[in-house]
Amino acid sequence: MKLLEGKTAIVTGAARGIGKAIAVRFAQEGCNIAFTDLAIDDNAAATEKEIAALGVKVKGYASNAANFEDTHQVVETIVKDFGRVDILVNNAGITRDGLMMRMSEQQWDMVINVNLKSAFNFIHALTPVMMKQKTGSIINMASVVGVHGNAGQANYSASKAGMIALAKSVARELGSRGIRANAIAPGFIITDMTAALSDEVKAEWAKQIPLRRGGTPDDVADTALYLASDLSSYVTGQVIQVDGGMNT
Repeated sequence: MKLLEGKTAIVTGAARGIGKAIAVRFAQEGCNIAFTDLAIDDNAAATEKEIAALGVKVKGYASNAANFEDTHQVVETIVKDFGRVDILVNNAGITRDGLMMRMSEQQWDMVINVNLKSAFNFIHALTPVMMKQKTGSIINMASVVGVHGNAGQANYSASKAGMIALAKSVARELGSRGIRANAIAPGFIITDMTAALSDEVKAEWAKQIPLRRGGTPDDVADTALYLASDLSSYVTGQVIQVDGGMNT
């Protein structure tokens, strides 16, 4: 039997990159997929088609994860469409990098709202659903910079640290209801965002990683699969760094 047979997951920001890899990996293990993005564009449509080919139910939803009302409305629609939600992956995120002394209030607010407030919005909307089911797995996609910080990314680091603390707090609040909450902290992962970096920058990154390579979205997706499945039924309130040993 597949690890997620008959379960339903919501994956935010899943039209591309890590979110897409997680949605596809879950579908390979029998999970029905509801995914959200700001708009159902060509990338989202292609993701939906790819997942549908795996034989599971899938639907993409246009939603602003940073908006409280939008999130509650889309969760209500997803529950009606799928009947239940067993897994939530809070993956939606952006960067607006800059040194603290030059960072604008808008740069700060945008990153905190899209990265951290969106996770609050979805957890808030899904808590009653999972409590009624007496089961659920919540996965916050954090970052190693949320554990160790990073110059030029005060806003991003703060948002990701917040997602870790949010997962730990939710784990304590909802554990008695059979709901688990964990965080994944990826390191240097090769995505469209990092692909834009120069070869020199990538080489410098690789030197700092004991495994001497950047990670792939599939590396993160496999960890998410573990946390979503019953393989981790006694794991909650944890943060797993998927970073090739970079921050060991």
